[in-house]
Amino acid sequence: MITLFNRKQLLSTYQMEEQANVRDILSQNNVDYHVHIVNRKSPSPMDAGSRITGTFGENLSLGHEYIIYVKKTDYDKAMHILKQSGRS
Repeated sequence: MITLFNRKQLLSTYQMEEQANVRDILSQNNVDYHVHIVNRKSPSPMDAGSRITGTFGENLSLGHEYIIYVKKTDYDKAMHILKQSGRS
């Protein structure tokens, strides 16, 4: 089980396809992972009215950030696997 105390960030991306490919590679190699998705379009908890202007002029492909974590003990293995596959 991956917890806040035993994890290390492996990758951060805004591309859904990239995170899906990395997840597939990790699964095929039996590396446990956790994906944290950050919605960059959601209002701030400190300023609930900050997103009333719409999306005109914004890059919509940057709406979600995907952060992939692995266990600290699996980090080197995961990096090696991703480098072999041509990622990261």
